[in-house]
Amino acid sequence: MRVVAGRLRGRIFGSPRTKRTHPMSDRMRGALFNTLGDIEGLSVLDAFAGTGAIAIESISRGARQATAIERDKSAYQLLVENIESLECEQQIKATCANVASWSSQNREVEFDIIVCDPPYQKPQHKTLKKLAQHLSSNGTYVLSLPAAEELLVIPGLKLIKSQKHAGGSLHYYKHA
Repeated sequence: MRVVAGRLRGRIFGSPRTKRTHPMSDRMRGALFNTLGDIEGLSVLDAFAGTGAIAIESISRGARQATAIERDKSAYQLLVENIESLECEQQIKATCANVASWSSQNREVEFDIIVCDPPYQKPQHKTLKKLAQHLSSNGTYVLSLPAAEELLVIPGLKLIKSQKHAGGSLHYYKHA
């Protein structure tokens, strides 16, 4: 895998060693950040982080800080290795936890951008809705789902844009 743009552009980082993690493709990640636009100085939550690609790309493109949450221990180890190899330890906080549990224990934490790329075979709709509580008032919530997956209605948020990419789709939400 590689960083698509920004100060780390072109740098390579580790790919998953198992089939349990499905990293977002370079092309889809590029489309995501092109849609988000300038993220300089913003805070980012990379929920279901896997390799940390979203957090890494965020920092590369100027985000102030990112939090990457991953519960799978082997994926978490790879996430930490990727952060260290790209020297992003000061800007990316990696946490090995269940996303729903993390959310319950960190209710006061808010982010300017939340990117949720849950396991495609088990999207965890309840958790995805719960994560909306962490979105800042002017923030953007992005949900990556399989292309065939039904659009998720998230209480308090309104859909502002959807994009289809190969086997997946990106849905962008703001506060209603």
